[in-house]
Amino acid sequence: MNIDLLKRLCETPGVPGREERVRSLIESEVADLFDSIETDPMGSLICRRAPRTAGKGKQSKKRAVRGEPRRLMQLCHMDEIGFYVRHVDDKGFLWLNNAGGFDPRNLFSRRVLVVTEDGEFKGVMNPGGKPIHTQSPEDRKKVPEVSEFFVDIGLSGDDAKKRVKVGDYVVMDEPFVEMGDKLVSKALDNRVACWLGIESVRKLAKSGTGHACEIVVAFTTQEEVGLRGARTAAFAVKPDIGIGIDVTLACDTPGISDADAVSVHGKGFALHLKDGSFISDHGLASEVEKLAKKKRIPYQRSILAAGGQDGAAAQQAAAGAKAVGITVGTRYIHTVTEMIHKSDLQAACDILAAFMGEAK
Repeated sequence: MNIDLLKRLCETPGVPGREERVRSLIESEVADLFDSIETDPMGSLICRRAPRTAGKGKQSKKRAVRGEPRRLMQLCHMDEIGFYVRHVDDKGFLWLNNAGGFDPRNLFSRRVLVVTEDGEFKGVMNPGGKPIHTQSPEDRKKVPEVSEFFVDIGLSGDDAKKRVKVGDYVVMDEPFVEMGDKLVSKALDNRVACWLGIESVRKLAKSGTGHACEIVVAFTTQEEVGLRGARTAAFAVKPDIGIGIDVTLACDTPGISDADAVSVHGKGFALHLKDGSFISDHGLASEVEKLAKKKRIPYQRSILAAGGQDGAAAQQAAAGAKAVGITVGTRYIHTVTEMIHKSDLQAACDILAAFMGEAK
């Protein structure tokens, strides 16, 4: 398993609308895997691989029978939740506008990275208000709004205004960590999908089995603010089959019932059947499930009560497509301690490679 690639993906900053550094890293990794690579107007990276004849790695001249699926699209969003600088005050504090959903309870006393056109600045994030030494009991019960948090980069007002401007962006500044069977990062959502989009095609290419369908992997932008890049990319690609690649909740932790766990670490990839944005095609989900059983790839079926993912954009693009979700259960989503199980990540890679090889 190429853990180093996932580490580099996770530690490269890229909030919705500013995914260019992540895109550049992916481009350097996939040049030998695809026949064409282009960046669309929304900034999504569209990578196409023509059908291959088994064993030779050559493009196939055969075309699929009319009416059968011919184009399979993976959708893997590149953005991570973060912030834009909305104001730099006279004391040098940076005030923020969030890009993506945050629970304010997870934002206290965080180290952050401010990314500007001229360089990066380390900073610390805290909410306005009194420190614990001078708080009243009532003060301690209050949870600030996201808009009440500011960033201190250790510069005076004049210096801060010279170096940081409105529209620069901020991400959490936490290292990628390997912990036994688990991997932890602030951006597994959704650099996990970027890794899978690369490594599943690499696995398929190395297998020599060939594939009858055209494969398109779209590394999309602005998912965290409404599936925006996926909508335009899917409309342009017009897939017959769309696979939304993402993380999902793994609430197999204290304080949450088994009924609300969604997925469990170590039980395989999560076959994503429904969320707030789409319902997977029943027949397509059954095909994936049968293939997982045939290949002895561990999996679990999952439904997410709310939220959404890029599979919805593929399903609704142009005249529509069959769509399904392949996800990896993740503990503590939208925090700096997002955690996955290595075996679940490998299972997701294995099913994607197998499905691409057998899809018609």
